Amino acid sequence: MKIELAKTEVIHFVGIGGIGMSGLSLIMHGKGFSIQGSDISLGKNIERLKKEKIKIFIGHKKQNLKNATIVVISSAIKNNNPELIEAKRKNLPIIKRGEMLAHIVSLMKNIVIAGSHGKTTTTSLVTSIFQKTKLDPTIINGGVINSIKNSARLGKSDWSILEADESDGSFIHIPSTYSIITNIDREHMDYYYSIEELKSYFKQFIEKVPSFGKSFICIDDKINFDLVKKLKNQNYYTYGINKSSNFLIKNIIQKKDFTQFDLLVNVPNKKKQRIRKIKIPLLGIHNIRNSVAAAAVSLTIGISIKDIKEGLSTFKGVQRRFNKIFTYNQINFYDDYAHHPTEIKFVLDGVSEVYKGYENVCVFQPHRISRLKDLRKEFSLAFKKADMVILCPLYTAGEKIKLGFDYIKFAKEIIKNSDVKLFLVNNKFELARFLKKNIFGKKIVIGMGAGTISNWMRELPKLMK
Repeated sequence: MKIELAKTEVIHFVGIGGIGMSGLSLIMHGKGFSIQGSDISLGKNIERLKKEKIKIFIGHKKQNLKNATIVVISSAIKNNNPELIEAKRKNLPIIKRGEMLAHIVSLMKNIVIAGSHGKTTTTSLVTSIFQKTKLDPTIINGGVINSIKNSARLGKSDWSILEADESDGSFIHIPSTYSIITNIDREHMDYYYSIEELKSYFKQFIEKVPSFGKSFICIDDKINFDLVKKLKNQNYYTYGINKSSNFLIKNIIQKKDFTQFDLLVNVPNKKKQRIRKIKIPLLGIHNIRNSVAAAAVSLTIGISIKDIKEGLSTFKGVQRRFNKIFTYNQINFYDDYAHHPTEIKFVLDGVSEVYKGYENVCVFQPHRISRLKDLRKEFSLAFKKADMVILCPLYTAGEKIKLGFDYIKFAKEIIKNSDVKLFLVNNKFELARFLKKNIFGKKIVIGMGAGTISNWMRELPKLMK
């Protein structure tokens, strides 16, 4: 869809408090567009928008569209939303977030990060490297970057660093000068008919990179590895621990406070080089891969090794990516966004590697009924590196799909397939009581999920008094 925008338009974002929607609205507001939006409740993202004088409606009501001329939606907005219904009645243009993003950045040099997992951290790592240079990019991310204290920032240069959301297929419209594909996993099957359709979208995304650009593809991921063989052109570089990678990870050392590795660079028509002792304040092989993706694209566009290494070593992190939030009885409590079996496994693998001798306690809140049904077996196998799982009530994210199976039975499957102790809690108060009574000794507690679990974890110090 070709989008024609004038600065006289009043652009209404339905669900403006979402991390991706709030970031895009901030950028468009900074570019001079008239922006307003609605959400069901207040939150940190809403507060950031209010500070920028963006008009906010609390609650989704048809009256909110009184002055709107264009409506922007995300994949989280369902067909029964009263504002979406009103927009259709008034024949207003209804544009997906990804399409609007594509329009806004169409005249920029774009580094677009896509993939099922790791794209928020990778986007933030690229940002951290750019901050060591004189380049001043526009940034739109799927999480709050600690160094800029926001998920988005309007830069003065013609560079942009963008996280692409594949949930509704619209990411293929974002024009990429350079792209990163971290991995492809069985996710968002409520939109894609099959894993084959999902792969076809990523293939289209990669092949849209122009001849003067480049894609960076992690071939440690099996689906990525197979996809590379089917690409029509050779306009890409690969990265990972796979020995055929153009950017090959070597000599990994993992400590509690940092991870160190070497990077062998072997790209066509260029001299081979070895970048030694790259340090990152992150744990886990998945974050090494994310860092290498950021380093690879930065090196390719001409950023110095010195700036790359400094940008990675001083990375200040992203909110909700294994962030320590408090200590109770000498036990550290962490908050993580992991809500897919692959992400859970990545986090637990990393923690087990560097915190040897500690018991890992996962406080897990499943997110979306459709995801739980589709990946039931994978979830039951994801907690093998945990010692205890505290299973919280399912966060539906507004889905009305019937669960279709017994939650208790699902809990028993986790116990059996992951060989863990498991306890069920019904609310944050039960969670606090259980932890206060049972958590002591040499343990690490990690809250995991994409719903309200982060808020629950942050309320625990008060509830556990």
